[in-house]
Amino acid sequence: MLLNDFQPRPRLEVKQTRIEQPRFPVIDAHNHLAPPFGGDWDSRPVAELLDVLDAANVRHLVDLDGGWGEAILQRHLDHFKAAAPERFRIFGGVDWSAWSDERFGERAADRLRVQKSWGAEGLKIWKPFGLTVRDQRGDLVAVDDTRLDPIWQTAGELGLPVLIHVADPVAFFDPVDGFNERWEELGNHPDWQFPSPPFPAFMTIMNGLANLVARHPETTFIGAHVGCYAENLAWVGALLDRCPNFYVDISARISELGRQPYTARRFFMQYADRILFGSDASPEVDYYRLMYRFLETDDEYFPYSLRAIPPQGRWNIYGLHLPDDVLAKVYYANAERMLMNVAK
Repeated sequence: MLLNDFQPRPRLEVKQTRIEQPRFPVIDAHNHLAPPFGGDWDSRPVAELLDVLDAANVRHLVDLDGGWGEAILQRHLDHFKAAAPERFRIFGGVDWSAWSDERFGERAADRLRVQKSWGAEGLKIWKPFGLTVRDQRGDLVAVDDTRLDPIWQTAGELGLPVLIHVADPVAFFDPVDGFNERWEELGNHPDWQFPSPPFPAFMTIMNGLANLVARHPETTFIGAHVGCYAENLAWVGALLDRCPNFYVDISARISELGRQPYTARRFFMQYADRILFGSDASPEVDYYRLMYRFLETDDEYFPYSLRAIPPQGRWNIYGLHLPDDVLAKVYYANAERMLMNVAK
């Protein structure tokens, strides 16, 4: 039998809870409105997107796809923000391909000011930063490269949060062999492999992120995907302790959090003021409800994905059964406080 044909069905008889509506309104602080919503601008009207958000009680959504380029940013602002200004927040980005000399950091900071004047409400840094971004000499740029300090300083001055994604799951940096828990996923996506060399080691990137956040205490950083290190919540917690300007979102990582439910619940309880809800998927009602089930219930051993074969690994997850005060902060209060500061 081929591995693709192996789809075991658990024979456990355990409680299954369907959460139709979250306990509190939600701000999705990490999402993407490129395809299908933004790829073909006429394929799915904004009104249809709003119907999905209303059905899942998502009051506001942060669109990170404006960060792919300034022309794209303008298009996202024109298409989504203009249609429903109270529902969408659009983040800008950095054009790394424009790096031509040592003054790149200052020029990128100037463009960030322009992007805010257009309506951008944050800065999204994508994972090529730290992995493939190179300077004018062709040298790989470290995450904590001081030449980029003007960007982070300017974001702080403008009150723009920086949502940063610098590394993927640790297994993507490991040898792709019989010991790699993401072997099947990497087989489907070989371009997601980042062996060292030629790529930096995982902890080199993560330590660079920690240095960057600590060096700019006046700038708010949001570490995407549980600080880019959901497999090691102790490391993420230590950075949260060290840097009050650091936050994390939970986007695309209930698979990791849900297989360490005791540790994850303690993490949520301890850092309830620093965790943002995010889905990292084109808005879909059933996926939102799956995330609500993970956060709100004590259900055991259920799928973290809507797909027949889970994409990140062949395991199931457990609910965290978080109390209402923590849920309110994670669902909306933390993100609302951050976005209100941008508006001011």
